[in-house]
Amino acid sequence: MDLDRLDLNPRIVAAVKKAKLRSVKEVLHLSGPDLQRRTHLSSPDVQLLLRAAASLLRGHGVCTGAGAPAWGVGALGGVPAGLGALAGCPRGWGPGRGARGAVALAWGAWAHLFPPPPPPALHLLRQEGPFPEQHQRLSLGCPVLDALLRGGLPLDGITELAGRSSAGKTQLALQLCLAVQLPPRHGGLGAGAVYVCTEDAFPSRRLQQLIAQQQRLRADVPGHVISKIRFGHQIFIEHAADVDTLLQCVKEKVPVLLARGMARLVVIDSVAAPFRCEFDGAALALRAQRLLALGAELRRLSCAFRSPVLCVNQVTEAVEEQDLVAGPPGMSPALGITWANQLLVRLLADRQRPEEVPLTPPGRTLRVVFAPHLPASSCSYTIAAEGVRGMPGTACS
Repeated sequence: MDLDRLDLNPRIVAAVKKAKLRSVKEVLHLSGPDLQRRTHLSSPDVQLLLRAAASLLRGHGVCTGAGAPAWGVGALGGVPAGLGALAGCPRGWGPGRGARGAVALAWGAWAHLFPPPPPPALHLLRQEGPFPEQHQRLSLGCPVLDALLRGGLPLDGITELAGRSSAGKTQLALQLCLAVQLPPRHGGLGAGAVYVCTEDAFPSRRLQQLIAQQQRLRADVPGHVISKIRFGHQIFIEHAADVDTLLQCVKEKVPVLLARGMARLVVIDSVAAPFRCEFDGAALALRAQRLLALGAELRRLSCAFRSPVLCVNQVTEAVEEQDLVAGPPGMSPALGITWANQLLVRLLADRQRPEEVPLTPPGRTLRVVFAPHLPASSCSYTIAAEGVRGMPGTACS
């Protein structure tokens, strides 16, 4: 369909033509960030462009009788060798070609730009309308842990999971990457996850083990539901060894997957690693600026796409000189108050060391440090072959 038929400022149309986009279908094949990069238009101009393109197709009846697009899903960049089959299918990911893909994208753009009105309060009172999204949570895959968090991770805002080494932080992050792919009626969001590694290689072997044990962990989910999900093909892996690469990934790559509905969970493991390596005591002001930029972008993405963000963090240990009584040293999450102000929820995973409790096996505890909707509470958990499980009867405030 001709671009000249778009009801837009000639400046926007000229920018689209200069980017060598020849039709409305080609425009709708690109996401908002992709259009901004190719046309050099501002974000409001791109929104006007998508709205006009969707309106033009809808007004000409092109959207009737269309099917869904054929998505070609693949990993982002920087996936280690051998993870091709795990992280995605063919190279390159984007909407399928042809009229059906363009039509479905037109509907998607129209629905995003013109969302349906919220249900009336009377329908909510009578439970006739859809469940309010502000009460939705992403399940952790364990009823005990879900009870601690009153349903799971909130969809808006950043949740931090801090703790000692070997406390099980990465294990819980992987478990969430699988839980998010389940349908909403089973505590998931029906989409994949973006996993950003900043220090260690992605634990692909452990992920495959968790996938094989999903039916054992999630006995509440019917077997035919789990068997239909290709868990390994919906986890998009990116490696970011420095702060600039991490910010670029969050600003350019992650929004594409969220906008196309391929992912509804963002995991950064860990957020402290690049900041600890690059900034010393003389550059604390610059580090604070980068932390604020990262936190602001993650919060924006979470709120815009109703997608939880989980940031794994390290801890620092400080022994009080005046406290000479034997006991575990105090733990404090890394990155200080600047990063803490970006968070909605802070969780602390602790693992007792053998020297702290010499006569008992090391135990693990998950604590709620702060959250606007949760009291300070905790529960014990264990890590087994099938995943992380909370221990019933161990919750306390």
